[in-house]
Formats: sequence, structure tokens, C-alpha cells
Amino acid sequence: MNNPSDVVYCVLKLFTGGKIKPRTQTTTLCHLTPGKGQVLDVAKFSITAAIFIFLVYTGAGKMNYHWQWYRIPQYLGAMGDTGFIPGPLIQGLGVTIKISVAALLLSSLFGLVAALARLSNLFSLRVLARIYLELIRNTPLLVQLFFIYFVVSPTLNISRFAAAVLTLALFEGAYASEIIRAGIISIPQGQWEAAISLGLSRHHTFRHVILPQAIRIMLPPLTSQMVSLVKDSALVSTIAVYDITMRGQEIMAETYLVFEIWLTIALIYLGITYTLSLVTRFMEKKLSPTP
Repeated sequence: MNNPSDVVYCVLKLFTGGKIKPRTQTTTLCHLTPGKGQVLDVAKFSITAAIFIFLVYTGAGKMNYHWQWYRIPQYLGAMGDTGFIPGPLIQGLGVTIKISVAALLLSSLFGLVAALARLSNLFSLRVLARIYLELIRNTPLLVQLFFIYFVVSPTLNISRFAAAVLTLALFEGAYASEIIRAGIISIPQGQWEAAISLGLSRHHTFRHVILPQAIRIMLPPLTSQMVSLVKDSALVSTIAVYDITMRGQEIMAETYLVFEIWLTIALIYLGITYTLSLVTRFMEKKLSPTP
């Protein structure tokens, strides 16, 4: 594969899953079939990572930036006489995880209640759910965060941590409600009629027949919302909650290790969100009907 155009063609073929048509004769690399999914994924990830690293180092080189990666481990943690002592970034990560988990549980509750309200026969419940949905979806998350922290929080006398959790839960709950509602609606009406004809009440039909089927449909889009929630949690640093982003800003102000700290934080977020995707994939396999 000595011709540069062949290299470009093969890279484009890998990224497009083989949909691009060859302009010249195919090469050995191009015979990697998209059916080999894992090989293709690894190739895509490697090429993307290589391009990203090249761009970062090229940009930093033009600014005469002096990389100091050897200083980063001390901000993650160290081994002491009593065991592992977490550094500021790991301490901030703990706060990020606490906020994300609390907001996730609360947003699931808000989403379920809002979805059931939108499916209710009561006009007032449908209107209230619609107002909540439109109000949250059509205003910026940062504005909602400031409103709850500066207006609602002093009134209810809640901490900035609780204000951050409440804001994220309300925001993500609005989107989750539409996912839950769509999942419930997607179950055929015949399922309701069959269960009720067998003597099940409406409550038991929903709990034992409709919801288990709807969860399998809802799981992939809900995973995307979970990933979005974890990333959106970085905004809580604007109200001085000491999450991983706030800790990183503190370190950067003291050391000027801008690129190293931001890249480290990005890798930590990537690890969390990728783990969430793996857990969800495992749950999808467990919940899928056996052939």
C-alpha cells in the first residue's frame, strides 16, 4: 500500500463501515471486512486517539508548552503508612459520583412520575407535567442551577450540594420522562387487553407485564441520559461544589498545569461513562428474552 490515496481510501472505508466505493484497486488493509466488528472498533479508536494526541501535542508545541506529566500522580493520590491517601482529584471524583448517583435516583423518580402524569386521564395532571417538561427543556441548565441555588436554596434552607442534586435531577428527569412515556406507549395495546382478560388488575398489568417489556426498550436511551447527567455534573463547580472539575481548577490556578489536568479529568470522565455503557450492555443481555 505505497500509494497515499490508497491509505486515505482505507481509512475512510474503516470509518464508514465499507460504504465508500473504491476509486482504485483494493489493498490488503481494505480487505478487513466490517463484519469483524471488534477489529474495526479497535482500528477506529486507535486512529481517532492518534489524531487527537497529534493535534494536542502540535498545538501545545506551537505555544512552547512544557509538559509536566510527572507531577500529576501526586494530585491523584499516594500510598502512606495507613494505606492509600486520595489526592484532590480523587476526592473531587468522590463528590462527583455522590452527586451523579443521588441525581440519577431522584431523576428516575421525577421521570417516572412525570411520564405517568402525562399518560393520566386527568387533564390537570397532564397540564402540570407538560409545564414541567417545557419549562425544563427550553431553559439552559446553568440558568436553572443559578435559580435553584440563589433563589430556591435560601428559601428552603438547603445546602449547595442538595441544590446541585435537585437541579440535575429536575433537568434529567424531564428528558427521562419522555423516554419512559415512549417506552410504555410502544407496548401494543393487546398486551394490556390480554393481561386484563386473564384477571390482572391495571396496576398488576402495568407492573408485571408492561413495565418489564418497556424497560428493555427504554434502557439504551436512558443510558445516554445517564452519561449526559455525569458530564453535566461538571457545571456544579460554578456554585463552588468541590467536585472533580472544581478541584482541577484549583490545581491549575496554583500550578498552571492546564493541559495535563484537563486531559486527566477528561480521561476520568471517559472511564466513568464507558463503565456505565458496559454495565448497561450487561443488563440488556440479562433482560433480553431467551431464544
